[in-house]
Amino acid sequence: MSLSNPVPGTRRKIVVALTGATGAILGIQTLIELRKLNVETHLVISKWAESTIRYETDYTPQNIRALADYIYNINDLAAPISSGSFKADGMVVVPCSVKTLAAISNGYCDDLISRAADVMLKERRRVVLVLRETPLSEIHIRNMLQATQSGAVIFPPVPAFYIKPSHISDLVEHTVGRILDLFGLDTEQFERWNGFQKE
Repeated sequence: MSLSNPVPGTRRKIVVALTGATGAILGIQTLIELRKLNVETHLVISKWAESTIRYETDYTPQNIRALADYIYNINDLAAPISSGSFKADGMVVVPCSVKTLAAISNGYCDDLISRAADVMLKERRRVVLVLRETPLSEIHIRNMLQATQSGAVIFPPVPAFYIKPSHISDLVEHTVGRILDLFGLDTEQFERWNGFQKE
């Protein structure tokens, strides 16, 4: 699946969705990095994501909305991003709950997150689902397969210990770097594997 080439001088656009799965900091850091890269962001936060944000972080949903260029209500199925005519470079659901995975993989567009992902897939645009669940049931695996066959990228945020992290923020930043790499975006914090290096 190719990424769109923006007209020179125009900003790239990415839809960012946060669901209620654990790992809210991954979505927050994704927005922070996209802001640094001057990427135009279109944000949707689910009701349960708001609860997870408050529980897991020192941020408020209002703080996070302030990081985005455009924000939409989860129930607004008339939002611009609900149409295939909305031009964007793709969408990332971070973190992605298995409920949202199930909706996307089965085309069940009952909220703006699943609808936006549905139109991204039908327009053959990049959709990355940062799935936070373990262990996985057969239902989860079937839904991941079905989403993949429809064009989505399943990205479990597996930590990279080869970076020798000294703090959880190192793992978060590296994971976000890997996510944005799927959109052809380079972050300063992303350390690529370069083979075993002698001390």
